[in-house]
Amino acid sequence: MPYSAAAAQGGQCHRRHGSGTPWDYPIGLDDLVEVSRDERLWRIGTASDVAWIANPPIMGRTINTAIPAVFEAYATVYEPEAPDISTALHEQVLLRDLTDHTPDQPWWLGFLDTGAHDIVFDNVPKVSLYWDWPYVLVEAGPEQALTWRTGHMRSENGVLPDLFFPADRSWLVSALWDDTWTCVGGSAALIETLRRDPLVRGRPVRLDEDATPPGHDHD
Repeated sequence: MPYSAAAAQGGQCHRRHGSGTPWDYPIGLDDLVEVSRDERLWRIGTASDVAWIANPPIMGRTINTAIPAVFEAYATVYEPEAPDISTALHEQVLLRDLTDHTPDQPWWLGFLDTGAHDIVFDNVPKVSLYWDWPYVLVEAGPEQALTWRTGHMRSENGVLPDLFFPADRSWLVSALWDDTWTCVGGSAALIETLRRDPLVRGRPVRLDEDATPPGHDHD
């Protein structure tokens, strides 16, 4: 919704400041919030956009703790321990594989507010997921997933959101707080692509098995 449309609906333009950058967002009658970055507006998500994920989390070490049991297949991915595979390369290839299996559409990007990592947009409404963890959720796309921040829980050189999925919900990527790996749910074809990609090395897992990758601790 452009600013003029927000004003027509009785909205107000609020100016927020974060990391030295002003964020302007209008709030309309439908509580739509948009933020300004890169010379355009981006929609901030609400609880309804993640309601399909937001069931009470399942305690344990299965993939279902992070990913709801609605997909055909599941995997964990993590940065390969190889000197010739950087974090940047690993994440770029992961995004390429996801994009290859996704028709052109918006993606929802979720940034977990740990208090220690960049969440891109400060002072905007957040959604609660898992154990009432606060996420900034923004409707954007794969380009923004790779360029909007540097440093996350898995790596100080990583850039990817902590949770993201396309508008059609055909897959979900989620890394839980303090985990050093990422969980993925999607089609069998997607999971097979991740498994076969030597720069991603996806590890397929079943819903009923321990999803912790070998050599990784589960906090």
